[in-house]
Amino acid sequence: MDIFFQDPSAIPLPPEEVRIRALRAEPRPDGKRVRVTLELTPFLKRPSGEISVSDPAGEEAASASIVESMNPKMEFTLHLRGEPAAGRYTLRAVVFYLAEGSEGAADAPPDPTNRTVVDQAQADFVIP
Repeated sequence: MDIFFQDPSAIPLPPEEVRIRALRAEPRPDGKRVRVTLELTPFLKRPSGEISVSDPAGEEAASASIVESMNPKMEFTLHLRGEPAAGRYTLRAVVFYLAEGSEGAADAPPDPTNRTVVDQAQADFVIP
């Protein structure tokens, strides 16, 4: 039995062409958690990313890092820090690729400070 995890008609794209297809935030009924959906175009090389949530005052209320995602569609739950205030929150996503290690070092790890951002998006949501 063959199992295919990706749509066979989807054409994987090189890093510079990878884009965010969808970014959604669904606050949970308790007002303390947010379900996040991030969907990317198919990719040849695994991208990394950062997700952040800003509260109504503009302060960071939650964040997450994505390290070389294997799947173009990701769903996860973020827990808001402290006692969440009612109001409009902003979810931001940045998708990037880390630069390879220094020249001459074939197996050097990527440099986390040297990254190329390929796309970013934001979505607002309200906590009553």
